[in-house]
Amino acid sequence: QVQLVESGGGLVQAGGSLRLSCAASGRSLRSYAMGWFRQAPGKGRERVASIGFSSSNTYYADSVKGRFTISRDNAKNTVDLQMNSLKPDDTALYYCAADRGTGWSSPTWGQGTQVTVSS
Repeated sequence: QVQLVESGGGLVQAGGSLRLSCAASGRSLRSYAMGWFRQAPGKGRERVASIGFSSSNTYYADSVKGRFTISRDNAKNTVDLQMNSLKPDDTALYYCAADRGTGWSSPTWGQGTQVTVSS
């Protein structure tokens, strides 16, 4: 079983940037699709971005296209999310997720890292 630990969250002003990192242990991430999800207070969890095994396939939610970039380093067993031009609506608890063939219906989750964007 893979374990995921997120870092890099914090408080930033609107228009600023943050870089989230997800470090994996227990298993190599090479056979997992990786994703970042977020959940704001009172809302459901949504997939923000995801990346396939070889980085050839990426997905971005419409709300973050052009502002967020997901990347992975299989040698380091890490996945990052670069977030630019942050908006107050990006405020949420961000989770790293590793999926092995479930179509994101049953991924392995990290514990989450808080991102707060002030206006």
